[in-house]
Amino acid sequence: MAYLFVEYPKCTTCQKAKKWLEENGIPYTDRHIVEQNPTVEELKEWHTRSGRELKRFFNTSGLLYKSMHLKEKLPEMSPEEQFELLATNGMLVKRPLLVGDDFVLIGFRPAEWEAWKEAHA
Repeated sequence: MAYLFVEYPKCTTCQKAKKWLEENGIPYTDRHIVEQNPTVEELKEWHTRSGRELKRFFNTSGLLYKSMHLKEKLPEMSPEEQFELLATNGMLVKRPLLVGDDFVLIGFRPAEWEAWKEAHA
């Protein structure tokens, strides 16, 4: 099975994650997060699969997040409004994402990805 790897190619963290996938022989289908931004429906599904809070899907260190003052605005927004906002621009979404049938890994933390690999081996 090939997993969905959602990335921004210029992102060094995404590049490290892609290298890790290749070094570990994990098949994936690549998707450019700006050219093919996740839809509201995908984001809702991925959020459920991830088991993480919705805020984790935001690229909180990104320039767009900061310029939009989302740190102050997100707490006042409903989940539906947050999903709608995330679906407007891939640069708002935390990356990379590794998406499988029953999981979603958000961002690249090697220890977390290694634990996932061990659990799914």
